[in-house]
Amino acid sequence: MKRLLTVLAAGVPLAAAVWIPTASAETENSAVPATFACVTPSVKAPSGTEVESVTAVRQAGGTINGTGLLQGTVSGVPAFCEVTVTLTHPGADDHAKVQTWLPLTGWNGRFQALGGSAYLAGDNGVGMGNAVKNGYAATTTNAGVGDVLDTSWALDGKGNVDTALLKNFASRSQHEAAVVGKEVVDGVYGKRAAYSYFTGCSTGGRQGYAEAQQYPDDYDGILADAPAVNWDEFEVATLWPQVVMSNEKTHPTDCEFKEFTDAAVKACDKLDGATDGLVNDPERCDFDPRTLIGSTVLCDGKELTITAADAAVVRKIWDGPRTTTGKKLWPGVPVGADLSGLAGATPFPVPAAWVKLWVAKDPSLDLSTITYSQFTKLFKQSEAEYDKIIGTDDPDLSGFRNAGGKLLTWHGQADPYIPTQGTVQYRKQVEQEMGGSKRVDDFYRLFLAPGTDHCGLNGSDGSADGLGALTAWVEHGKAPRTLPATLINSDGEQVARDLCSYPEVSRYNGYGDQSSASSFRCVLPSRH
Repeated sequence: MKRLLTVLAAGVPLAAAVWIPTASAETENSAVPATFACVTPSVKAPSGTEVESVTAVRQAGGTINGTGLLQGTVSGVPAFCEVTVTLTHPGADDHAKVQTWLPLTGWNGRFQALGGSAYLAGDNGVGMGNAVKNGYAATTTNAGVGDVLDTSWALDGKGNVDTALLKNFASRSQHEAAVVGKEVVDGVYGKRAAYSYFTGCSTGGRQGYAEAQQYPDDYDGILADAPAVNWDEFEVATLWPQVVMSNEKTHPTDCEFKEFTDAAVKACDKLDGATDGLVNDPERCDFDPRTLIGSTVLCDGKELTITAADAAVVRKIWDGPRTTTGKKLWPGVPVGADLSGLAGATPFPVPAAWVKLWVAKDPSLDLSTITYSQFTKLFKQSEAEYDKIIGTDDPDLSGFRNAGGKLLTWHGQADPYIPTQGTVQYRKQVEQEMGGSKRVDDFYRLFLAPGTDHCGLNGSDGSADGLGALTAWVEHGKAPRTLPATLINSDGEQVARDLCSYPEVSRYNGYGDQSSASSFRCVLPSRH
């Protein structure tokens, strides 16, 4: 989902939105056999599948151009062996491709699998190229489905949900990619990888959590950022802004939405003790949008007056979806996040497709006609039909913990597409299930990034080397208490911050440069 709507609306390539995993950890094992050929390895079909084909092609490397809507490029990629394995599940008529890229020289002994984005199950080539550039043998799968906004596979010829492809997309194909990718590494190099990792953001983040929950032995470490867990709930919930505007018959402009967001950031900026253009703890921000009623906004040369109806819409969007009796269904868009993504002139395509195709099973459904009571029914229907398939919200991670796995997640606190509090709620459920925060910290740590958009630390709203922190944790036992990051504040300036391990938050020391991480410390949050 990587800021798709914003970039699509701008009509520019999505290169800036493509996630490029990195790792600063030093090479652990570079002992690639001196002589090996890029030949087709023997591949055993994972349980429940058949191997349709296996090919191996030597690629020269250089500049890799990302495929599909996301595009992007990565240069300086060394030569690699590209092995493609196509799997099918008998009776499903599916064809899932697993690609593994193996550097011909300089392999660091590690295996990295990469997840997808929106309805794209795997990487589009840029992340793979960057992984190979960093010395990894890399794997991804297309799960037999299409590109980021391609939902042509949702329904079969009879208008029924294609459950086989949905299972592939949800988790099955990622596990099979782990099995096949590792086997290819062993078959080509003649030795197994010393460590295996999964990396992903958004859909990729959800896939990482699915691995930890369902296939705990697949990976030593999982970097799963802005994870789309609770898919069956939040995906419907992110249609809420459109439902609110339709039912309230009020559609604020992007300029007016920005005015509300800017005012909220300004009002709540100082909650961490520093006026630095970042809202450190949006859940404590109690800015009332009604304070802007009657103020004016200059928008495309026109002066607009903010109305009580505008303020009411913003309050409902921030609050999040509720039933007609007031029961909370899901967290709303975080205060400080760009409201125009989900509340723009047209519905954001990812939740729109989910509700139309998988829930209503009606491609012609007019989303603008959904009432508040119908919204609740759709939300509950999505839960009932799809939680077991794609909810990815099982809090029992004992299998992953017992296997010695480490799970690291960061999530932007200004993420408009996947509400940050959904991830926080999941973490709390894991704590309840597994003995409290300290015990969970032994294998699973969450870091929240102030002022950061969806998947924003992958280069669009700053940066953080989550994979470097994860490899240090897995291979050297160095659990990250903080995650060093570069953030972009509301003035567009870069500031250094050490993201705190949840539940701690960053607090200004009261002195020192506010753009320096050393001027802040991690503390438990104040009670609201």
